[in-house]
Amino acid sequence: MAKQTVITDEGLKKLEAELEELKTVKRKEVAEKIKVALGYGDLSENSEYDEAKNEQAIIEGRIAEIENQLKNVRVLDETEIGTENVHIGSTVTVHEKGKKTKETYRIVGSTEADPLGGRISDESPIGKALLGHRKGDEVEVETPGGVLFLIVDEISK
Repeated sequence: MAKQTVITDEGLKKLEAELEELKTVKRKEVAEKIKVALGYGDLSENSEYDEAKNEQAIIEGRIAEIENQLKNVRVLDETEIGTENVHIGSTVTVHEKGKKTKETYRIVGSTEADPLGGRISDESPIGKALLGHRKGDEVEVETPGGVLFLIVDEISK
């Protein structure tokens, strides 16, 4: 059985929009590239054709990946998210023990993760460690760079 993907409503809309773009626009663009490349003749030495076929394979692979994710998706009900504990969908402000600098993360499903945008996966070391904790808790996080001790300052929706 495939793994269930937890996703926010916003994330679902983005995935559906990407799928629509791939199916309606990108497929047609790559089909046109293949058609043009076929006009160049001998396929054994036709780099444009090879490139277009590779692009087609990438697009079809991404379409299949998104369709599979959508079959096993559970949309997070934002009304179920409380501010007592950290959950997927929570926005959490933390600081490292002994430091003043605060970081704010939104805990999301793996398909929506964007660490540079402050959206971390519930499967990432920090995201996984924060789940279930309350304001004021000290959380030990095993990261590739070593152990961090984070203090939960605030939890919001």
